[in-house]
Order: sequence, then C-alpha cells, then structure tokens
Amino acid sequence: MGSTPTSSPEVAKHGRAAHHPLSDGTDRDREWWRPQSWRVPETGQNVALECGWGRLVLGQTFAEPKDLLAVLAEEARGRRDICMYVTEPQVLVSMAPFELFIDPSVTYRLWLQEQPIAEPADGAIRVRPLRDRWDADAINRVYAGCGMLTAPPRKLLENAQGEVFTYLVAEERDTGRVVGTVTGIHHGAAFNDPEHGSSLWCLAVDTQCGRPGVGEQLVLTLAHQMVERDAAYLDLSVIHDNEPAIRLYEKLGFVREPVFCVKRKNPINERLFASNPAEDYAQLNPYARIVADEAVRRGIHVEVLDPEWGEIRLTHGGRKIITRESLSELTTAVAMSRCDDKRVTRRLLARAGLTVPQGHSADGGTGDAEFLAEVGCVVVKPARGEQGQGITVGVTDTEGLTRAVSTARAYCSEVLLEECVRGEDLRIVVIDHEVIAAAVRKPATVIGTGEHTIRALIETQSRRRAAATGGESRIPVDDTTREILAAAGYTLEDVLPVDLELIVRRTANLHTGGTIHDVTTHLHPDLAAAAKLASIVLDIPVVGLDLMVPAVDEPEYHFIEANERPGLANHEPQPTAERFVDLLFPATRPLPAVWDPTQAGLDADHQV
Repeated sequence: MGSTPTSSPEVAKHGRAAHHPLSDGTDRDREWWRPQSWRVPETGQNVALECGWGRLVLGQTFAEPKDLLAVLAEEARGRRDICMYVTEPQVLVSMAPFELFIDPSVTYRLWLQEQPIAEPADGAIRVRPLRDRWDADAINRVYAGCGMLTAPPRKLLENAQGEVFTYLVAEERDTGRVVGTVTGIHHGAAFNDPEHGSSLWCLAVDTQCGRPGVGEQLVLTLAHQMVERDAAYLDLSVIHDNEPAIRLYEKLGFVREPVFCVKRKNPINERLFASNPAEDYAQLNPYARIVADEAVRRGIHVEVLDPEWGEIRLTHGGRKIITRESLSELTTAVAMSRCDDKRVTRRLLARAGLTVPQGHSADGGTGDAEFLAEVGCVVVKPARGEQGQGITVGVTDTEGLTRAVSTARAYCSEVLLEECVRGEDLRIVVIDHEVIAAAVRKPATVIGTGEHTIRALIETQSRRRAAATGGESRIPVDDTTREILAAAGYTLEDVLPVDLELIVRRTANLHTGGTIHDVTTHLHPDLAAAAKLASIVLDIPVVGLDLMVPAVDEPEYHFIEANERPGLANHEPQPTAERFVDLLFPATRPLPAVWDPTQAGLDADHQV
C-alpha cells in the first residue's frame, strides 16, 4: 500500500512533507493559518492503520495538516482510506477541495464506563475471535456479499496478532458457518490515546443468513471486550440515511457525536460526493447499477436513460453502447428470441447434442395427461416469461396439472410441460463464450427460533433479502406459500421449533426470496464445456444458463432454460461486471500485470 515505511505491522507513521500532491502551493501551507485547536498527543504521531481494504488515518495524531494531506495523497488504487477525528475537517477539505470531501456519515458513541452494557445473547450464534486463514476467507466472503471491499487474508491475520485490532466472527453453532464479522480498534494501543477511546468498523452480516440479531450480538461482544481493556468509549461511523443500522445503534445506547470522516474523491466513493448523476443512480436497480459502477471506475461516461427500466448509455472515445442491465446492443434480436421462447431454446440445445428434460407443449387435451403419466412428475411453465412467474413445480396429478396450466396461461398463451428433474438448481453465467461464474440457487428458507411465528420469520428474511438486493428479492406471502406450509404441516401463525429449517417457496428464483451461493471453483469441466457450447449454439454474447444437476462437481446435467439478461449482481465475488464491460469496451480492459498473491488477497499456495 505505497512506499511509506512502517514501524509495526499495524501502524504506519509518516514524516512531514514540504510539498505533496494535494497541496495547492499557496500561503495556506504556512504556519500562521493553523488553528490553535489542532492538537496532537505527545506519543504516537502521524498514525495510519493498515486495514487491508484501506487505511484508517487518525487525524488527531497529525500536528501538521499538510502532513495529513500528504498521507491521504498516498491512497492506493482500489482501496478506500478513511480519515477520522480531524479537529477541523472543513479546513482540511478547503486545502484540497477537488481531492477531498467530508463523508456524509454520522458518528455514534457508546460510553462504556458510564452505563451497563447488555450481555450478548447465548443462542444459536457464537461470537469468537478470528482464528485462521479460513476465518479470514469467510470474513472476505461476508464483505463481498455486502458490497464491501475485501482485505488480504494475510493482513487480517497479521493485524489480529497485535494489540490494536480485534477481529470477531459470528458463527452458527450447529454448522460452524461464519455469518457475520466486526472489527474493533483500540486507540490506546494504536497511539497511547489520552482519551482511552476505541472504535468499531466493518460490521457485516451475511445477507443470506436467516437468523435475527447477529449484528447486535457482534456489537455487544466487541463492546464488552473494550470494557475489559479499559476503553472509555466505542465509536462507529454510519452513513446518514442507513435507518435500520441507526435504529440498532440507538437501541444499544449509542449517542451522536460531532466527529466527521474525510475521504478521497475516488471511483469507489463517487456516489458519496458527486451530485450528478446521483439522483438517477439512486433509482437504478442493482443489476444496472453494478454495470454503471464498473464503467465509472474505468472512466467510461454513464448516462442514465431510463432508471426504472435499467437502461443506460455508455460512452468512451467514439464508441457508444446502450445497455439494459446485462443486455446490450451486442445481443441480436435473433439471439434474444431464441432465449425468449423456452421451446426454441430446448430444440436448439438438443440438436447440438446437449441434454434437456423430456418436454411437451400443453394442448389442453389427453396429450397432457399422457405426458404426465409417462414421466410421473412435471414442471409447468409459460413458454415465454422470466423471474419464475407462472411456474409450478412438482405436479403429479391431472387435477393439479389443469390448475398449473391455467396459472401459466395467465402469463403466456403457450405453455410447456417438462419432466421434473431433481437436483441442484445451477446458474452458469457465460460472457463472450467463457464461463465467468456459477452458483447454486436455493429456495427461500426460514430457520425457527422457538419464539417467532413463521409469518414473522418470513417477514424478517424478506426484509433482509430486499435490503441485500435493492428491493429486488422478497418472499411473497400468497396462496403458494400457504400451500407449501400446509404440505409441511404448518400455518403462517405457527411457531417454528428452534433451528428447524423450513422451505417456504418451491422455486429458487431470487425475485421470490431465493438465495444464491457461489460454486464457480467447484464446477465440473464438463458442465463448463456444455455451458460454453450452449452460448455458441444460441449465438449470444451474455447469457445465464439454468441447469439441474445431481452435484456441481459431477458431469451430469439437464439444461432448463437460457436467460438473455442474467443478473450480474448476484455472483459476487466473481468478476461478472468487469468481464461484461471488457466485452463492451475492450480498450478499457486493465493491462495485465505480474500477479501478486498478497494484493489479490491470496497466499501463493492457496488457490481459489
């Protein structure tokens, strides 16, 4: 992270600089302007803590503002430095208004020695310290899922060995799966803070975790640890409009403090300081937003044409391309029509020697019943449609078949019956005829607490899925949900036993609350080869292929359908948006460099 020498694994100390890139070279650099309130402790001067995702620059340890500016100028590309506790942030920003901005966040403080801190719950979640490389990888998985910058595992483990950083993870007691994390910093260990402060950073909970209260348990556990280390208070910074987080912190006893963050104007932070096109950006759904964000990082101009539709125009040099999420002008109308009609998709893939389930176009007569009798169990779906609308899975009798066909015809007059193939629901994203990501999709599931009704569990999980997807994923409470519950012997008002997992939707579609789990590194080569061939047969540059497979690391499969507009935002941490923009604007593709495993967040002997 730059060439600045460090005095310990955690703390980087910077000397004074007569000139730096952020200085405007005017009389502001002279001694006379410096406010008298710019104080610095006698020990631990010019402290910047390397966190892996960026540095936490402790502004109160800098006697000279120009030294602080010099440190901020060293921010590494792709990282996010945070400058906290600047005595007069407006003065600092005025010295470099085109490079710095005051972050639109608020600081909350929990006074640790003046009030009793509630004890963390002792239930299905256990909070413990970071232990090993696998914990560090799990932390990065949670970060990536929450849209946060990741950190090299080696740096997390190195920091955890010292007295400055505290890394906690929340794991499920029954599975051992890490579902949350938080980082604490002890200011006394960092720079002999005379105020005996501490701060909380990077609180993150797995967006697909169905258990409530994980974030609260992490915060309370960290607070108790800081109490044991004689910290006077625990600070945290939260974006000003994050109402759910603010409600949590105020519930736990945090109060507002007039402390501000200063950050560099960089592509990662652009939405926090740019007035244009923030309004349009705010209306883009996550699937269009991820493309726009990647374009901005590369210096490609983004014009939002229709935010509700997800349509943007990208311009770089003399090249202009209009996209709607992952659908671009490079996808022909013919290719799109091949994916639009599931019957055509099946026919083309079967002719190419790819495996598809047995199928039958519903005729409303004896042919439908004969096909059901032949295969035993069918999936009924509109021939055209998306987002799982009108699909009924697992039909086994003629009465149910009649209802399912009627439901499907509400979305499309042509209806397809397919043999119901059991297995895992696999989505493979192919861009420019190369497999970029693969993920298993699972239907919406809730986990019992022994206290909450199934309705309350669904509402909680639905809110979490909506927050994680910009409102795109919600669990409907409708007749289908009630039928599934009834088949399992429950109603919405029943209390689900502790730790019992209950599937509440038949399909794994993300728009009905399904979750998606990355399996790219486990994908069998035959499945990847089949997906690549399918994209060539359909002659489509970007496609999401849905397959049913016994296991992702085995070669057997059945193609179910092809999506000409796959959701790229669903496949973190795979570089779906990067490869999409590579396709659209190959001239902006980053130049290859010598691979540095520490910068990539991996040890040389640890493959992803």
